[in-house]
Amino acid sequence: MLAEQIKAGDRRALAKGITLVESTRADHRQQATALLEALMPATGKSIRLGISGVPGVGKSTFIEAFGNHLIKLGHKVAVLAVDPTSAVTGGSILGDKTRMETLAFAENAFVRPSPAGKTLGGVTRRTRESLLLCEAAGFDVILVETVGVGQSETAVADMTDMFLLLLLPAGGDELQGIKRGIMELADLILVNKSDGDQANAAKQTKGDYAAALHFMKSRFANWQPQVLACSSTTNTGIEEVWEQVNAFRNALNADGELQQQRAHQARSWMWAETAEALVSDLKNDAKVKALVPELEQAVLDGLLPATVAAQRLIDTFKS
Repeated sequence: MLAEQIKAGDRRALAKGITLVESTRADHRQQATALLEALMPATGKSIRLGISGVPGVGKSTFIEAFGNHLIKLGHKVAVLAVDPTSAVTGGSILGDKTRMETLAFAENAFVRPSPAGKTLGGVTRRTRESLLLCEAAGFDVILVETVGVGQSETAVADMTDMFLLLLLPAGGDELQGIKRGIMELADLILVNKSDGDQANAAKQTKGDYAAALHFMKSRFANWQPQVLACSSTTNTGIEEVWEQVNAFRNALNADGELQQQRAHQARSWMWAETAEALVSDLKNDAKVKALVPELEQAVLDGLLPATVAAQRLIDTFKS
């Protein structure tokens, strides 16, 4: 049985399970639902970390250095790396396994690149389900890497415990280039590539962001976000990152704030899935399909407001 194989830590079975939950075929969706129900009691025992940053900041290099450090400490690390999607094939463009050469083949690591598709936030619609499967397989640290292309990062923050934002060393003026909304989501800010000629710039950047954080409200009552400088190529500061993750987990576990956050995330996930399913059913309804060309043309020609057309589609579906 696939569920038992996953719980036994079979990585091939885990990969097969993730492929199943990512499938859009109706029969696969039913199988995926049964698989998730069977595995739910074995989930929830990991620390879930979201990692974001602009392209070129070194997310994959950081994840490899961080993941290898955790494996040396005895942890099992799963990486759900969401790649930009090819418009031609629908598959991943970058292929994170080619950018995490040592971690991808480590015995206690599992790296899964998945195409981002059309989902906002740079995470696939099924990343949450993949995360649960990884937990059931015994991985106690789950890293979710986003595309980092300027889309809303709320999606990754809504499925992980702690949100890490990677930044490049830069002058103080660059502070204006980071959206305040992303800053407010960050539970830990890391100035990456803090080595060599960029060491001084990294120190300045760290100070600038540390000062900026004083004017922002933390997402959690028991945690104040920190700013660290690190280098993924020299492993400088990597140990301190894990210390901060543990400090975060201990602070939020002290009064049940972490468990409360996960409960809220699960509720939001339920309603998001409900909305997705309803829209899918609406689009596949025969009466709605027959009406769509006429209404779309009326909207394109400026003869009908989009809101009125949408309501007619909904009324047709409900009837």
